[in-house]
Amino acid sequence: MNSSTRSPYFGTSTYADYPVTNVSWSQARAFCEWEGKRLPTEAEWEKAARGSSDTRKYPWGDSNPDCTKSNYYLLSSCIGDTNRVGSYPSGASPYGVMDMAGNVYEWVNDWYGDRYYSVSPSVDPQGPSTGQLRVLRGGAWNYFEPVVRSAYRLEITPLATSGSRGFRCVRSQ
Repeated sequence: MNSSTRSPYFGTSTYADYPVTNVSWSQARAFCEWEGKRLPTEAEWEKAARGSSDTRKYPWGDSNPDCTKSNYYLLSSCIGDTNRVGSYPSGASPYGVMDMAGNVYEWVNDWYGDRYYSVSPSVDPQGPSTGQLRVLRGGAWNYFEPVVRSAYRLEITPLATSGSRGFRCVRSQ
């Protein structure tokens, strides 16, 4: 729950509006459940990022990212660490969802399946029922442009933590 460059981070009022980081998939899920919410599915996450047309390269459209739309790594990091949640209104998705590209990778509920979407239901896919790796979406402050694309998926052990990984919760259905 610490920042990569800021100490202290967790529990400091200065960073109360910054993403929680250094949490495993299980910790992220437990927090969402404690809030009466849940982690989004990968399909829900991507729809929130791309909108209903499912063709946008980035949440804001097809234009390349810059430091006014996303906190990511260009020639150097835009910020060099996480930034306050909601700092990039020009990078909002068609639904107005903020921070879907950059700042921190976000855990989603799904197990990773490299071919899952070629065999998944066309409506509301829930991801594979089992697996060894979980999915992160959205890229992060210390990753390059291709990684902040809305379609980019990162598969990783659910035990992994880092200052560039966080989560968002959604209302339970």
